[in-house]
This record gives sequence, C-alpha cells and structure tokens, in this order.
Amino acid sequence: MLKLLTAAQMHEADAQTIQTELITSVDLMERACKAFVNFFCNHFPDKNNRIAIYCGTGNNGGDGLAIARLLKAEQYQHLAVKIARFSDRSTSDFDTNFNRLKEASVPFIELEAGNFPQENADILIDALLGSGLNKPLSGAYADLVNHLNQIKKQVIAVDVPTGFFTEGVVDPNSIVLKADLVITFQLPKINFLLPESASFMADFVVLDIGLDENFLSNAKSNYFLIEEKDVVKTVSPRKKFQHKGTFGHALLIAGQAKTMGAALLCSSAAVYVGAGLTTACIPAPGLTALNAYMPDIMALLREEKQLPEIEWEKFTVIAAGPGLGKDAVQLLEALLSNYKKTLVLDADALNMLSENPNWWKQIPENSIITPHMKEFDRLFGEHNSWWQRLETAKQQAVEKKIVIVLKNQYTIIATPDGQLYFNPTGNPAMGTGGMGDVLTGIITGLLAQGYQPKDAAFIGVFLHGKAGDELAFANNLAVVLPEQVAKQIPLTLGKLMAQKNG
Repeated sequence: MLKLLTAAQMHEADAQTIQTELITSVDLMERACKAFVNFFCNHFPDKNNRIAIYCGTGNNGGDGLAIARLLKAEQYQHLAVKIARFSDRSTSDFDTNFNRLKEASVPFIELEAGNFPQENADILIDALLGSGLNKPLSGAYADLVNHLNQIKKQVIAVDVPTGFFTEGVVDPNSIVLKADLVITFQLPKINFLLPESASFMADFVVLDIGLDENFLSNAKSNYFLIEEKDVVKTVSPRKKFQHKGTFGHALLIAGQAKTMGAALLCSSAAVYVGAGLTTACIPAPGLTALNAYMPDIMALLREEKQLPEIEWEKFTVIAAGPGLGKDAVQLLEALLSNYKKTLVLDADALNMLSENPNWWKQIPENSIITPHMKEFDRLFGEHNSWWQRLETAKQQAVEKKIVIVLKNQYTIIATPDGQLYFNPTGNPAMGTGGMGDVLTGIITGLLAQGYQPKDAAFIGVFLHGKAGDELAFANNLAVVLPEQVAKQIPLTLGKLMAQKNG
C-alpha cells in the first residue's frame, strides 16, 4: 500500500531527505524541478509554445523560477516569468533561484496588485502557492487567480493548484487556480482523491523525486492508496486437488419481479470471480430468466418479500440488497436473526437499514457494506463534504467493527482498525446502472473462497475497476456495461495471479 501523507508530513520528508543525503534544500528543489521539466518536455514537446510561469515568492515560486530556467536550457523559445511579489517576504530558496534566473537571462516581470497585464501565452505554469495552505485566498492572490481563471488558458500546476487545500474540507466555492494537469511530487495529495477536486483539476500525475524512503515508510498515517502489487501479493492462485467445495458457497438474496437484472448481475459476478457454488435467492417468476442468463447459478425461490426455509449453515457467505426493493423488511429481519457469519449488504438492504437502525446490533462483525454517497448519508447522516465522509467512515467502521466500501471514482475502504484505503482503478465509462451489483457479487465471491473481509474488499474493488479499465482502454469503449465487467473478471484475475506465479 502506498502511504498517503499530509502537507506537514511531506515538509518533514523534505527535511529528512536533506539531512540524510547531506544536500541543501535548493538542491532538493532542483531535483524536483528537473523531474517536472523532464515530464513537461515529453508531454508538451512543441518548443514554440508560448509559456508563462506564474511564481509566488515562497518555495513553490522558487520551483517556478527553476522550471523556467530549465525550460530555457531545453530550448523552449517563448518563456515569460511573472512574479507575484505581493509582499516583502520571500524564502531563501526563492531568492537563490531568482538570482539564477537572472544569470540565465530568462525574461521576467513583477506583477502589481490589481494591475495584471494581458496574457498571450498558450500554457500557464502555476507556481504561485504550494501545499500547506490553511486559509482561503484573499487580496491580491485571489484577484490574480480570478483573473487567470477568466482568461481560460491551459494550466499546468506545480505540485498543487494555487488555493487548493491538500487535506481537510474543501469549499466548492473556493478561489482556486483551475488546472488542466497537476504535476505533483512523490505522493498524491489526499484531497486529489476526493470528488471536490474535480472542480479544480482535470487530472494529476505523481513524479518520484527520491524523498527519504525510510521516513516515508515509518510515517504514521491512516490513509493508503492500493497498488497492484498489493493485490498480486494477496490473491491465491488455484492449486491441484482444489474443487468447488474448496471455494465456498455464496448465497445472494436479490431481485424482485421488476429488477431481476440486479440479481442476475450480482450472482453472475460471484460465479465469474470463482465462488465454488453460487445460489441466487430470487422470486419464483425470475427462475426462467436466471436459467436462461446463467445456468451455472442455482436458485432458491422465494415469495417476493419473504424468505423460504433456508439451511443457513450451508452458506459460507450471504449477500443481500441488489434490486430487493425497500419494503422487504421481513426478509432482512429473517436474515439478520438467523445468519451470524459475514454478510455483504448493498443497495436496498442499506436503505432498509437506514430506516431500521436497531438492526445494526444484529449485523455480524467484519461484515461489509457497500454504499454509494446517498446511501452512506442515509445511514450516517447528511455530510457537507467528502472529507467529513472520510472521518465518518473511519469512525463507523471502528465502532461497528465492519468494513465500509464507499463507492466513488477512488472508492474508499474503511476497516475496523481505523484505516482508509483508496482504490485507483475504474473509469467514468463504468458509470452505468448495475455496476454496483457486479461489485457486490465480486466481493461476495471472494469471501466465499475464504478471503478475509478486508482483503476481499480491496481485491474486489481493485479487480472490478481493473476489469473496467481493460475493457474501456484496450477497446476504446466510451461505455462499459456491468455484464461486460463481470465476464472480464476471470481474465483480469488470471493476469494478476500470473504475476504472482511469474
């Protein structure tokens, strides 16, 4: 897992690197700027682009000055440095790079508050203010940012868009210099992974600048980004003499007459991810659809809102919710009263749970819930920001001893030990109804095979998104359907297992 750190911790990492390597802070700055320029040259190779570098007078501004000098050395022909010297203060690293800029004969001007010249550049590089900002922009900086946003140029931000908070609550009405791309250093900023960032940046890339690995690995954090190597390490390839009895029996209680699709998608995903046996508990009128869709799935027929007699002990794991409808209260009450092993609750099961909070005490420890934002807020109260949802997810997972999968572009997994994991896979082409049903089936199928709940959650979320990525990017698909993702799962999982075997 890639540990995610706060701005304050990243400044400590800089200091530790300087101390360990016996280098100066301006040397480390030069290293970061060379990495930036390397990336920039590869992705914006036209040396005739007109480039304006906007610099503050702190260390982020020092980055901008060094980047301008390095771009000139790379033969970029039309550079203009614009320094927002709105106070008498500057950092020593800014001053050093300012002197180097003058020695390199890179043209610059100093901006006057409230008097900003016309901007004719093709690309703006934002090096005004970096990470660690703890209050909204005001005064001359706010005026400059508003001015630059209005002229609608292509903006590349150095490390952080000016005005953006890297952690904590982000006000959607904040004054932030909107970036087409953020080139950030060493680690993603936590708030880059939350939906509020979409208003202020289109995309970001992370460049390794060689900060002290010992410090990074030992720093304390509750925030992690899942990496493919974590999934490869955790998946279990199948071995000789294993059989369907080895891989568990999943029961999925889902669907009603009008929403059989949810039951079919959910249960098929459990099959495709490798559950040894899969049974769908569905209304009797859905049997024909189930047999036609996937004969590999067994059926347990029920009345629309009432469970039949069930041999509870025969099932390794039970999932409930997709397509059930919000009035299947008796069905959920019977499930919670009789089954004491791990549950997966999704969709309408969560909506019913939000209206029956007394059910919480019956939910077995280490069960998994998979809400989207609205379902999450119904369960735990309205939230004004995604940072608040992070805090609530962490608190509730610990308090209730459950795993919470909060679905999002970077789906967040909160675990009973108070950790939060962000998933990097998945793409907007997957934004179609039924995609969450497939995720529920995948997680359930992994639990059936004996994976621990935390592992089933992070493998399942990664695998789900990875399958969608392979479909969308390899085939140039604008839309990826849930059924396609479910069918892709064996291939995507096989590739991950092959890495482990290889």
